[in-house]
Amino acid sequence: MTIITVFLSVVLVLVCMLLILLVLVQLPKKEAGAGLAFGGGAADALFGAGAGNPLTKITKYATIAFFVLLILITLLQNSTSRSSSKSFQQQIEQQNKQMPATQPPAGAPVTAPPAFVPPASNALTAPATTPTSSTNAATK
Repeated sequence: MTIITVFLSVVLVLVCMLLILLVLVQLPKKEAGAGLAFGGGAADALFGAGAGNPLTKITKYATIAFFVLLILITLLQNSTSRSSSKSFQQQIEQQNKQMPATQPPAGAPVTAPPAFVPPASNALTAPATTPTSSTNAATK
C-alpha cells in the first residue's frame, strides 16, 4: 500500500510542475503579466498563434489530474492509518488478556504510600491571619 502512495505522490509532484509551467506559459488576456514576463512568447513559437485553446485544455486536464491524485492519496492514507490503529488496539487487548489483573506491570515500581502527607498551602487561598500581640508590640 505504501508503494502505491509513494508512486502517486511522485506523479502528483510531476503534475504540479506541469501545471505551474502551463500557467506561466499561457498568454495573458491583456498581453501583460507574469505569463509574458516569464516567456509567454514561447507559446506562440511552440504551438502557433492559436495556442490558447490547446494550453487551456491541457491546463484543465492537469488540474483534474491534480485533484484526483490528491483524493486518491488521501483515501489510501486514511485506510492505511485505520488498519494500523486497529491492529495496534488488538495487540493491546491481547496483552491485557494475558496479564492477570492482580499483579502490577513488570516494569512498574512498587512503592508504599507515605505515612504522613503535609497539607498543601497556597498564599492566595489561605485564610487571612490576624496579627498577634507580639507583632503589635514589635511595631510600637
